[in-house]
This record gives sequence, structure tokens and C-alpha cells, in this order.
Amino acid sequence: MITYRLRTYKRSDAVVAVDRLENVTHTVSRILDGYDIRLRPNFGGDPLYVGMDLTIASFDAISEVNMDYTITLYLNQYWKDERLAFGLPDEVLTLSGDFADKIWVPDTFFANDKNSFLHDVTERNKLVRLGGDGSITYGMRFTATLACMMDLHYYPLDSQNCTVEIESCYANVSATTDGYTVSDVVMYWKETPVRGVEDAELPQFTILGHETNDRKEKLATGVYQRLSLSFKLRRNIGYFVFQTYLPSILIVMLSWVSFWINHEATSARVALGITTVLTMTTISTGVRSSLPRISYVKAIDIYLVMCFVFVFAALLEYAAVNYTYWGARARKRAKLKNRDQLSTSTSIEKDLKCSAGSRSAEEIIALREYPASTGRVSPLLGLRSKPLQAATGAPPSLRLQRDHTNLRYRTRPHSRTSRNSSNTKPKMIHALRRGATVIKASMPKIRDVNVIDTYSRVIFPVSFLAFNAIYWVFYIFD
Repeated sequence: MITYRLRTYKRSDAVVAVDRLENVTHTVSRILDGYDIRLRPNFGGDPLYVGMDLTIASFDAISEVNMDYTITLYLNQYWKDERLAFGLPDEVLTLSGDFADKIWVPDTFFANDKNSFLHDVTERNKLVRLGGDGSITYGMRFTATLACMMDLHYYPLDSQNCTVEIESCYANVSATTDGYTVSDVVMYWKETPVRGVEDAELPQFTILGHETNDRKEKLATGVYQRLSLSFKLRRNIGYFVFQTYLPSILIVMLSWVSFWINHEATSARVALGITTVLTMTTISTGVRSSLPRISYVKAIDIYLVMCFVFVFAALLEYAAVNYTYWGARARKRAKLKNRDQLSTSTSIEKDLKCSAGSRSAEEIIALREYPASTGRVSPLLGLRSKPLQAATGAPPSLRLQRDHTNLRYRTRPHSRTSRNSSNTKPKMIHALRRGATVIKASMPKIRDVNVIDTYSRVIFPVSFLAFNAIYWVFYIFD
């Protein structure tokens, strides 16, 4: 008896299920019979209100080069079509996504969309729920690449606002539309417009919050409703600290090592300076390759340029040290040479005074002229073997000069000719020389080149610390 009752119950449940399927099939076929997909609900009457809400699945990527970001989300739309009511208000039918192709749906699109696609694994990710009173819930899952115009003045210490722009037509300023104006369709946000923002994560950004608003866009073909969702994103600086800022700081500090290297080690200091300059150039090139070609200056550009300036200044500092050191040695060598020449001339004058009576006029003239032209002591024995016959009969305006082993006459230049030639020189050259002389005289005299390195060991680190303090305070607390 008990077994018979169980079989009866199972048979009755199967009959109820079959009857329900037949009723649903009949209901769907009945409500679609004569349904015109081209006409919106309540056509010719009041505007249709379409509710919207979004569920954020993930933020996939943000590109500064292309000025866009990629997001995966669920879009749900809610409206009421009385033509689809089937008399049971509390009854809800969950239908396949293909049902949406048989009924009217809003022509919703994303105004700032660049590229998007609907997911179709394993089937097209669409959902349709039909209520007994004609209320419809239409959901879909897709990935969209949306435009996001970024302000990179503070990059990488910046914050960005990226938006999702939803509109109710395929409208633009220069073309006709296939959509509905606010007199036909009005879109609005539901009570909970956005979900899943708190759980979304980005590798380089932190989502500080989001904001929704709606407005009307007045275009050439009419006034259209637009819903906006704005995300406040703050860039995480950790990546840039380890990839850009810290290497730049270490390269600048490495350039200071040359201040402790002996100034005579030219190859070591020059190699170190050139290496640091090329390394900073490489870092700057790598940073620029990941950014768009924008005309304004970014925060990271200022930092890299200043680091390059410090590195290049360290190389110029050694150039100043090297020039000062070898210039001082050259001046000292020239001073000693002039002193030797002066002592040689003095000894020759003494020799002339002592032996003036025993030497001929030719030897005396050659002995006086030879050191002035060659800087060496005249070989008197060679001159004694070549007497000059024209020396005694030469006019006063001529003088004898010995060039290597031959003696010849040379006419003395007249003072008027030299004065005229000096007056023909450009005045600008004289002014530049005078200015260079004044600047050279005003510069302090450095007797020990090690003083330059000593001061550089203090000035360069202090200046770099001051620059970092100003930089970070301005961009972080602004």
C-alpha cells in the first residue's frame, strides 16, 4: 500500500512538471504572437523608463600611451513591456539569451567605447528574466576598452578619473541616429547603481572611490540621456621607486665617487663620468617609451633631467679640475723658462761688458740679436769665423739679425704702420678680449686643485638633497 502511494506521488509530480512546461511554452508562444519588435513599449505615449546597474568584474589594463583602459563588467537593464505580460504577477520566467533577439531591447551603447566584445564561452553571456506583469531584466557580460583622457602633469605621482559613458542611442554630432531621444526613452540609475568596485584590484592603481551622475546631451539630432560612472584612481608609486627613482639616485651618487679619485687619474674619472651620463640617458629613454608623445613636462621628466644635470655637472667638475691643474703647471713651466732666458741674457750682457774691447762689431751685434730670435746662447766661435763686411757701412735704420748660420739685414717696422694695423682690428674682438680679461681677473685664484674636489664633496650632495626635498614635498602634498 505504501509503495503504491509513492508511485502515485511521483507520477503526479511528473504530470505537474509536464503540464507546467506545456503552459510556459504556450505562454511564450502566445505573447510573441503578433509582437512587433520595431516598436518600443508604450509607443506613442509617455517615455519609457529604463533602469541601469553595473557590476564590475575586473579592471584588466590601463594604458597611458593609448589613453584608455579595459574593464570587464556586467550590465543589467530593467524596463516594463506590457505586451509581454502573461497574467501572473508573482511568476518569473528565466529564459535564454536568444529570447532577447525576439523582443524590443534598448539601444544602449558606450559613448567612450573603443573596442568591446560580448563573451560567448560556453554560450553567449546573456540573461533574460520575464515577469508576469511584463517587467524585463536584461543582463550581459562583456569586456570593453574605453577612452580615458589622462592628465600626466604629475606622472607618476598622479590621480586619474576614468569614466563609463552610457547612452541610449548610436548618436554623434555629424550623423543621423538610430536611437531614442528623451521624449521616447529615459535612462536612470537604480538604487544600487554599481557593485564590485571594492573587490576590484589594479596592479598600478588604487581605486579611491566612484561616482555616478546622469545628464542630457544636446546633439544635432536631439536631446539624449547619458549616464556616467566615474572612477577615482590613484597611481601606486612603488613600481616607479624601484624601477626609475632609486636607480637614478644611485647613478647620481655614483658620479660623486670621482671627487675622491686622484685628479691625475684621468682615465678613471672620465670613464666614470661618461658611464653615469650614458646610464641616465638610457633610463630616460626607457621611461619615455612607455608614455605618449605629449608636449607638456611631466613630474618624472623634471626628476630625470635634474639627475642628468647633476651627473653631467660632475663630469664638468673634473674638466675644471683638469684644466686648472694642467694650466697651472703650464704657467709654472713658462715662468721658469722666462727666468732661464732672463738669466742667460744677463750673463751675455756681462760677457759683452767684460770683453767689449776684444770682440769685433759683428760678433757683438750677433751676440745681442741671437738670443732674442732663438732663445739659445749664441755660438761665438762660429761667428768669429764669419766676419761681416756690411755691418760697419749699414745705415742706422737697418740692423743685423742671425737666422741659424746666415746673417741678413731686416728693416725695422715703422710705428705708423703698426698703429694702422692695430686700428684695423674689429672693435668687437677687443671688447670680447677686454671682457674675458675682466672675468679672468675677477675669478679667484686656485693654488691647489684639490680644493675644487673638497668643495664638490659637500656642494653636490647638499644640492641634490635640497632638490629631492622640494620635489617630493611639492608633488606629494600638492
